[in-house]
Amino acid sequence: MNNIKNRNTRFVKEFFLIVAGVTSACFGLKSFLMPNEFIDGGVTGISLLVSTLTKWNLSYLIAIINIPFVILGYKQIGKGFAIKTAIAIATLAVALIIVPFQPITHDKLLIAFFGGLFLGGGIGLAMRGGCVIDGTEVLALYISKNSILTVGNIILILNIIIFAFAAYFLNIETALYAILTYLSASSTIDFIVNGLEQYTGVTIISEHQEEIKAYIINDMKRGVTIYKGEGGYGEKKDLDIIFTVVTKLEMSKLQSAIRQIDADAFVIQQQIADLKGGVVKRHALH
Repeated sequence: MNNIKNRNTRFVKEFFLIVAGVTSACFGLKSFLMPNEFIDGGVTGISLLVSTLTKWNLSYLIAIINIPFVILGYKQIGKGFAIKTAIAIATLAVALIIVPFQPITHDKLLIAFFGGLFLGGGIGLAMRGGCVIDGTEVLALYISKNSILTVGNIILILNIIIFAFAAYFLNIETALYAILTYLSASSTIDFIVNGLEQYTGVTIISEHQEEIKAYIINDMKRGVTIYKGEGGYGEKKDLDIIFTVVTKLEMSKLQSAIRQIDADAFVIQQQIADLKGGVVKRHALH
């Protein structure tokens, strides 16, 4: 019974996230980017560029150009992801035809910023709902598995190519505004997907591990994991390695405390995109 309830709750949550994402993306496109022939990065940027050059209907282009990426998503991620993605993209294509959003402004900076903001917000909300309405990430994931390039590198290269085409076929000014739109959209996606409190994994190697561990647990109210290690440089000796997860807002506080306890401590930080469970989310920031 609990499993059914949890599944239904998750379905409702994902449904509303996807609907909100499609609505936001549609608003960004119809009220900002499309009336002013602006473009963005990714598959949506390709669709906007082709639409601007050929005057073909953007809704048809978004649906058609994303088909290969839905198929890739099915092969790379799974059937459920592909079905949700296909439905979300089809809904966006229909919304671009029937939803009567009107142009808001013709100021180019406002178009670039808010067009990217709402389009990126839509993409981010859809990702939160378990699908995509822009197939760039799916393509990048596929290419990264067959090359030495990372997903981030591939997305950057694809967007550079798109902006270069925009500069050649349209004009350099449009390409430059497209970069601003892309930066606004990507920042919004990152904010929505990762949240305000992005998490940092911290590995600490110190001879004063007990004091550092006590500070993290008692003062910061955070959990720690202790790994048993052995020094590999110079004199070999057993040591405890501390691992903890804090928010980025708490990182400065932890660094200051570590420096006061042991200025020679070896500290490694790594960004964590998402987090489930543990004590980090159960306690308010201090």
